[in-house]
Amino acid sequence: MQEGGIGVRITSKGQVTIPVEIRELAGLLPETEVDVIYVDGVVRIVKAESHRGETRGERLVRRMWGRGGYSGMTTDEIMALTRGWGEDKHEGT
Repeated sequence: MQEGGIGVRITSKGQVTIPVEIRELAGLLPETEVDVIYVDGVVRIVKAESHRGETRGERLVRRMWGRGGYSGMTTDEIMALTRGWGEDKHEGT
């Protein structure tokens, strides 16, 4: 890879696609968390530091809380949504 990087375009939603060559060199697998850092006019994307001792489930819960906070729903309501249950769950009984 040449010095200076590879040009990419930012979408209207502010998203960029990191080229596969760079993802592989940096070890950025799908679902890898990254930090976006801005210092002195330079934007850097770096692998986020892992939270030591966390289980996969704990990481998932931490990410869900960080992306929207408390939903106001009970656990049963959330489970019903994830299982596709809805208002019609009693139909045909």
